[in-house]
Amino acid sequence: MSSAAGSRIVVTGATGNVGTSVVRLLSEDPAVGSVLGLARRIPDWSPPKTEWAAVDLSSQQADLVPEFTGADAVVHLAWAFQPTHDPAATWRTNVLGSIRVFEAAAEAGVPALVHASSVGAYSPGPKDHAVDESWPTHGWPDAAYCREKAYLERALDAFEREHPATRVVRMRPAFLFKRESASEQRRIFGGRFLPGPLARPDLLPFLPDVPGLRVQALHTDDAANAYRLAVHSDVRGAFNLAAEPPVDAQLLGEMLGTRRVRLPRTAARSAIAAAWGLHLLPASPHLFDAVLRLPLMDCTRARAELGWRPVRGSTEVLEEFLRGLQQGAGARTEPLRGRKVG
Repeated sequence: MSSAAGSRIVVTGATGNVGTSVVRLLSEDPAVGSVLGLARRIPDWSPPKTEWAAVDLSSQQADLVPEFTGADAVVHLAWAFQPTHDPAATWRTNVLGSIRVFEAAAEAGVPALVHASSVGAYSPGPKDHAVDESWPTHGWPDAAYCREKAYLERALDAFEREHPATRVVRMRPAFLFKRESASEQRRIFGGRFLPGPLARPDLLPFLPDVPGLRVQALHTDDAANAYRLAVHSDVRGAFNLAAEPPVDAQLLGEMLGTRRVRLPRTAARSAIAAAWGLHLLPASPHLFDAVLRLPLMDCTRARAELGWRPVRGSTEVLEEFLRGLQQGAGARTEPLRGRKVG
């Protein structure tokens, strides 16, 4: 497969938050000869050594084998977060579309498949210490995102048994942020009309402190570097990816200079459920339930076997993201288009 000109890598979901960072890093990598980015809409963006193809993974007519033939690795990142009120629609894209990717990679004889799993695939776990990749991946069944990520972990278990010659890597990153994804993530989780300028700390009267709301964050570029390393390394299996320190109300309060006010879980969930039920908030209360239960992840394996370390800490990541919210930041792809509201 490889040649003197370098590896050929195919990236699905290449125009999204993670995809744009992965494509950029691969296009700058001397060991990579060419990158094929797959997305529903071809962007107005042309990194070096990169070509584009329009593919809709939710379509039963999508034929991925020609795109994958001759590739040294497929990096599968494509994912739809919405519509949260129609889980059958996200299932068609995320689960059935991913299975199409896995089957096409096997049929095309691709040697390596690097799949974007998530911390959301993990079963409920501790908030006071970190768990490694052996923690169960049954997700939180009430949340579509977690249910889909966990299901694909089982699909990959079967895939690995049936295709032992294919090197399968599962990345399980924490919540991913970068400046250019700020507008997209505001639309996905906060809604189209949530004003980005409300991210200004001086406009926050207080910061809700919800018990159990302690998670990990990571810069998208740092996650992308782990994908790049996995493409080139002879590794298999799962890798946790997260920056330090964990993010909770205390850290956010200190970062924003905002006082914290204790808010019971039930009150926070009721407010989210009401807004979601009225279609005012895209993020569902089921996802909120899952976030409260996600374990903290130990990233020792990624450091030891991939030689990976995040460049940016959690505070730096969130500060960059908040600036992006305020500025309506975006990028030259349809998912990441910038837009100021308010």
